[in-house]
Amino acid sequence: MTEALLVFSPESSLLRSLSRKGRARCHWVLQLLALLCALLGLGLVILHKEQLGKAHLATWHGRAGLLAVLWAGLQCSGGVGLLYPKLLPRWPLAKLKLYHATSGLVGYLLGSSSLLLGMCSLWFTATVTGGVWYLAVLCPVVTSLVIMNQVSNAYLYRKRIQP
Repeated sequence: MTEALLVFSPESSLLRSLSRKGRARCHWVLQLLALLCALLGLGLVILHKEQLGKAHLATWHGRAGLLAVLWAGLQCSGGVGLLYPKLLPRWPLAKLKLYHATSGLVGYLLGSSSLLLGMCSLWFTATVTGGVWYLAVLCPVVTSLVIMNQVSNAYLYRKRIQP
């Protein structure tokens, strides 16, 4: 998902040479793959918990993860409106892009929060100790800051400055 969001970054994208439409298609494909991976992961977790006879959604990590997967599904369906703007003729394309980017940022932060909550679990803290744990926690924090900066620079700050 991070790579799908960085497709539009002028500083870090490997696909800068593609047209905006080409990068949008690449973003769409990568986001769809990320959603499919998230759904597969959710399905495997449900299957595993069923086999062990454990309760579902018993932790904050599980609840945040489910919310993030549901949000990603809604976000992907909302992105279809940007691929085919004629489906939503009453909405200006600029507003759709702003809402999609802002909602995507919220979804990304939900996913990162779920990941961080999982890193605070008893199993993870017992398995990953010392400086490696801090390094593992630093990864989603740094990537979230990069994504927040990208979305803010691309949509939020620029829109506020314009009259």
